[in-house]
Amino acid sequence: MARLLLRALAAAGFEPVTASGLRTHDATGERHPTLREAAAAEAARLVEAWRAAPPRLWFTYHVYYKAPDWIGPAVAAALGIPYVIAEGSRAPKRAAGPHAVGHAGAEAALDAADLILVMNRRDRPAVEAARPARQIIAELPPFLDPQDWPLPPAAPRAGGPLRLLTVAMMREGDKLASYRLLADTLTRCGDIAWTLDVVGDGPAAAKVSALLAPFGDRVRRHGRLSASALSLLYAGADLLVWPAVNEAYGMVLLEAQAHGCPVAAGGFGGVPDVVRDGVTGLVTAPGDAAALSGAIRRLAADPAARAALGRAALAFAREERGLAAAAGRLRAALASLPGRAA
Repeated sequence: MARLLLRALAAAGFEPVTASGLRTHDATGERHPTLREAAAAEAARLVEAWRAAPPRLWFTYHVYYKAPDWIGPAVAAALGIPYVIAEGSRAPKRAAGPHAVGHAGAEAALDAADLILVMNRRDRPAVEAARPARQIIAELPPFLDPQDWPLPPAAPRAGGPLRLLTVAMMREGDKLASYRLLADTLTRCGDIAWTLDVVGDGPAAAKVSALLAPFGDRVRRHGRLSASALSLLYAGADLLVWPAVNEAYGMVLLEAQAHGCPVAAGGFGGVPDVVRDGVTGLVTAPGDAAALSGAIRRLAADPAARAALGRAALAFAREERGLAAAAGRLRAALASLPGRAA
């Protein structure tokens, strides 16, 4: 998404420059104080370098308690330029504990922002509740660049079992929890004929293999694939299935739809922002394997409905959620800023 935002800014008429390579992400919270000091030094360096010819604005992607932005607010304040955050999230429960320093840094950055672009509906209530009077909040739904995903030649459908596809990393935590829900879901689909292609790898690959082993050769593991190989699977699948436990929004859900593949997914987080329930796919109650299984069975029994969802998904992902549309939203949002940025 960070790379896509750079492209969208360029398409919106800006010239984005990566200001710093300092990484402030800290998974445990132990390094926040050290990183804060390094960020202060980096901010001072940038202010000195840009004082004579400041940029038009500072743009930061994804500010939260594990990855606060200590650089942008300092630079923006010193140079008198607007400060913009895309996908910022507030987490009051992190105010104490190992991430207290990171939480404070993230909150200060969010307070300083002139504009926050909301990319995940789950973030909006907390962002709205703490909004300073001068701050603008605008929607920037997740998007993709259709040029990254040229459509492969259409292949004739030969009938047979329902072709399911899952694309996800394999790691402990929410991803593994999603694979557990996926296995539960597939067990409940025993009354229909299906196959599943699984794309992904990671440190929990052995546990994922064990979860899917009872389904035998109906499940095909592919590991990591190139974009072109993945594109063929997207285009050839009948349905992308993913329980999406605590998914921010899920880029693979958009990628599948950009190939005309409808989606059945759990409605966690921002998933409803990237899948139009009943239009481009089916969104079920979060964590409900029975509901997800029901959605799969419903679409297995109705090829015409699957085809209609696929056609709508293709248009939705490539047009409404394409790079050009995102650039237009960005241009309009940034034009609302006062002073030099507009």
